[in-house]
Amino acid sequence: TYKNPFFEPFVLFSYLAGLTRKIELVTGIIILPQRQTALVAKQAATLDVLCQGRLRLGVGLGWNEVEYVALGQDFHNRGRRLEEQITVLRMLWTQPLVKFEGRWHTIPDAGINPLPGQRPIPIWFGGRDERALRRMARLGDGWILNINTLEQAQPLLDKLNHFLEQAGRDKSTFGLEPRLNMSQVPQEGWESFTKAWEAASATHLMVNTMNCGFDTPSRHVEALATFAQTFGLKN
Repeated sequence: TYKNPFFEPFVLFSYLAGLTRKIELVTGIIILPQRQTALVAKQAATLDVLCQGRLRLGVGLGWNEVEYVALGQDFHNRGRRLEEQITVLRMLWTQPLVKFEGRWHTIPDAGINPLPGQRPIPIWFGGRDERALRRMARLGDGWILNINTLEQAQPLLDKLNHFLEQAGRDKSTFGLEPRLNMSQVPQEGWESFTKAWEAASATHLMVNTMNCGFDTPSRHVEALATFAQTFGLKN
């Protein structure tokens, strides 16, 4: 909201790409239907070149209609538009010249240069309702979960696995990233949290330091360093 600072991710990640060498840069998430598709394709491709293939694009629909109105976008067809956007993004990231005629996009003969290092850039989905689960099962490379516990997530994981099977996809190739909220999971609970999700086939783990009362970036970094040291992770 307007009350809290929130940096634009592509701009911020372009800055971080020059400061880092190993860490993955993940949008978690951008509200894709609020943005111009070809511009997102260009921004993401440029960033992926700058960070040497470390970008993972998390996308979602959002919930705040006020944002859509302010940006001149239709809130009510955002799900259908996002599906077409995914198709267009992947075409622009993998083909030097694209021809496309859809409901919301027309590309007569155009492309982006340079193409990204990853072709295509991985697209992961947020969301949790049934339509979101069906959509990510058909179109996504993974799921970024914002759910507090595995017990709460398990019914949704069961649905997702069913939808992946319906889509003819191998669930072992589909990414799963739960979120450990430090404000809700104390340090003594970190190990049990991570082991439970590892047993549930999680491929990634997001460690969130928001809402912990940290007032400087260095305190967030220190908290992440403590987590890394706890699990013997290298810098």
